[in-house]
Amino acid sequence: MDPGITLSTVARLVASGAAVSRADLVPAAGLARTTVGAVVDELLARGILRHDGLRPTAGRGRPADRLALSPGGGLVLLADVGARGAHLAVVDLSQRVLAHTHVDVDVLDGPDAVLRAVETQLTDLLAQVGGGAPVRAMVIGLPGPVDGQLGIPVRPPIMPGWHAYPVSARLQQTFGCPTVLENDVNLRALGEARALPADQVPLLFVKVGTGIGGGLITREGVLHHGADGAAGDIGHVRVRGAPDDACVCGNVGCIEAVASASAIVRRLGPGVTSIDELRTRLGRGDPTALAVVRDAAGLIGELVATLVHFYNPARVTIGGSLTAASDELLAGVRSVVYQRALPLATRNLVLTNSVLGEYAGLAGATVLGIERVLSAESIGTLTAR
Repeated sequence: MDPGITLSTVARLVASGAAVSRADLVPAAGLARTTVGAVVDELLARGILRHDGLRPTAGRGRPADRLALSPGGGLVLLADVGARGAHLAVVDLSQRVLAHTHVDVDVLDGPDAVLRAVETQLTDLLAQVGGGAPVRAMVIGLPGPVDGQLGIPVRPPIMPGWHAYPVSARLQQTFGCPTVLENDVNLRALGEARALPADQVPLLFVKVGTGIGGGLITREGVLHHGADGAAGDIGHVRVRGAPDDACVCGNVGCIEAVASASAIVRRLGPGVTSIDELRTRLGRGDPTALAVVRDAAGLIGELVATLVHFYNPARVTIGGSLTAASDELLAGVRSVVYQRALPLATRNLVLTNSVLGEYAGLAGATVLGIERVLSAESIGTLTAR
């Protein structure tokens, strides 16, 4: 096996928590004990791994040395960009958040304005962190379809002016490091899955915000992108009983056009002009707002029931801007899914709100960023300070 692949395999297993001792790494990596020992020794010598106490063993065996990533290997920049705001952070390779901020942005302002704000804020965060540690990678999530290989958005319906914009190339030039571009819901799905027990995958994450999107995590705990990166793009699926409202994609009756937070705001009329106002009304139990949310939840539930049959997830997570304000959305989706889906698909199904909330995207971006740093292409040049 190529030395870079071997180093990467062992380091990523430790980073994910799948194997945290030499004994764990032998079966997990599928390598000989002597090979694992040599690789771990090299990663320790280069400061990529460190000893992190002891891991108890079964019976009377001597506790094993617990391995962990060293924080001294460098920094990863994170940007979870939504339609109206962005969470930005700097983390080290031990997944410790060193600096974090939230900035208001509007994707309707176009890529130059939004990315300039992201670059400015991340530069300020790096200055706060100080110390001069090298930036090893950056991950950015955007609320629309993206081509991760090319690093560009692909005709994102709610992001006019962004099509084919070289997002990854621009940020790579700004920060001098490899940049990973991902869909924002995919980041949330990955972050959510890594925060849960292993039996909670496959996982389907459904985000209901300005738009509606989905992210799929496989039984192996990795993102399912599909052939071209479009897997999980559920916002433009039409469901039974949906009105013929026009969608920004050019079709009518898309779930995003009839059941997103933006669609709910439109249905409430001129008295409610923003998603923030909608959340306020839901928080105080406004009956009109609750009724419209219940209608939207019924439509989303129809779609989720179909997806549950097709994908058979262990867990469906509902996230986005409405879930913190009221349980009506979750309750409505649950009611339809358990009524419409067959028992084999639902008998063990967990359908619930996000455990990480608005920070799920940053958690997923952390995973992707560290995996990029520890990839076979990069780990050969990595040495901790």
